[in-house]
Amino acid sequence: MGFVTLRVVCLLVTLMVPVLLRAQGASAPASVSKAPAAPVSADAQRTYEGARGKLVQIRTLLRNTNTQSSVGSGFHVSADGRILTNFHVASQLALEPDRYRAVSVAVDGRQAELELLAFDVQHDLALLRPREPVAGQAALEFRAADAPLARGERIFSLGNPLDIGFAVTEGTFNGMVQRSFYPRIFFGGALNPGMSGGPALDGSGRVVGVNVSKRLDGELVSFLIPAEFAVRLLERGRDDKPLRGPAHAEITRQLLAHQALLSQRFTSSPLKLQKHGGYQVPVPDDALARCWGRGRDPDSKGFEVERTDCRVDSQVFAGEFTTGFVRVRHEAYDAPRYSALRFARRYSESFRNERFASRPSRHKTSAECTERFVERDGLPIRAVVCINAYRKLPGLYDVSVLMTTLNRPRQGVQGRLDANGVSFENGLKLVQYYLDGYRWEAAP
Repeated sequence: MGFVTLRVVCLLVTLMVPVLLRAQGASAPASVSKAPAAPVSADAQRTYEGARGKLVQIRTLLRNTNTQSSVGSGFHVSADGRILTNFHVASQLALEPDRYRAVSVAVDGRQAELELLAFDVQHDLALLRPREPVAGQAALEFRAADAPLARGERIFSLGNPLDIGFAVTEGTFNGMVQRSFYPRIFFGGALNPGMSGGPALDGSGRVVGVNVSKRLDGELVSFLIPAEFAVRLLERGRDDKPLRGPAHAEITRQLLAHQALLSQRFTSSPLKLQKHGGYQVPVPDDALARCWGRGRDPDSKGFEVERTDCRVDSQVFAGEFTTGFVRVRHEAYDAPRYSALRFARRYSESFRNERFASRPSRHKTSAECTERFVERDGLPIRAVVCINAYRKLPGLYDVSVLMTTLNRPRQGVQGRLDANGVSFENGLKLVQYYLDGYRWEAAP
């Protein structure tokens, strides 16, 4: 069974992987400007000059060798020097603080050792501050929530792309990303690795978003985290103390909240039923997931196959890998000219070709699987359910179900649901909800 992968990458630069897609405050809360909305056109050079003293590059260094592990961008948001960036830029400080440290590098070259204060895994944000107290640091202001962007309004994204120097790129606001689980701004401009965590400004120099990722299969298709979530993190973390040890417990807590919302949305959204002959096959609603279809292979004469792949755009970065998403895919087979034995051979081969994580990894245990033969309103189904546990994120699992129908000698449907980063209970609920969606209606 094949599936479609959308190439969305974060904008962090590492030395080990050249291009990757992919904290708690002190005294004062974030300042919010109440100025009127900016005109649609603005001067990129003026915007950069107004922001350059508030921008930083964030370098993550190995403590033992003092060599760079990754670089991203950030910006000052308070007079005491607090810095906003992406969680995926600062994640090594959250997971392995004994092995990694971080420094900020200003446009003029000044460096400062950083501490991690707070983070928001769901929205990929982190809050940092310098170890040595500062006073009077110039900070960027946020555009007021009651001054929404107009479609086509100019946006200026700032950061340090590819570790070659600070830059500004100009683009436009194209509304919000459709079917994104959490709100994302569709930025019609160029973002490059190293710009993760940098600010996106309007024509008046106010923050409207935070750089986060781009699509690799398109041009000028980039994404920003709306500023409202950065403001919330600043307000939530203004009195927090620096994190001194690994933050797996807090990451787990946030991921458990994410999976609870994901599971609730998925099971409360009625599944659509695609028809393949007499079969009715469940797929997620268009408002929740992107689905792609593909017809038969022209080289496979007499053996008709139709495929559908759906994925909920809800993945979050958990520190070293992405999780927190649901993927559904199925294939419908029809071979009226085949003998029953020949069809069974090819049909079973497709089932055997499916793979689960049978070997343990650094992050997850090996899969434990169970097989059952069940019946859904007269439709006999063979179902295999496999579960992996997360080693350092207790209470989270990857749950998969692979099913195949058994009622027709020359027709059949095989489907699969994968739920990554869910609780054991919610994983089984998703499996049950998915299997309950299959139906057979005999031809009149």
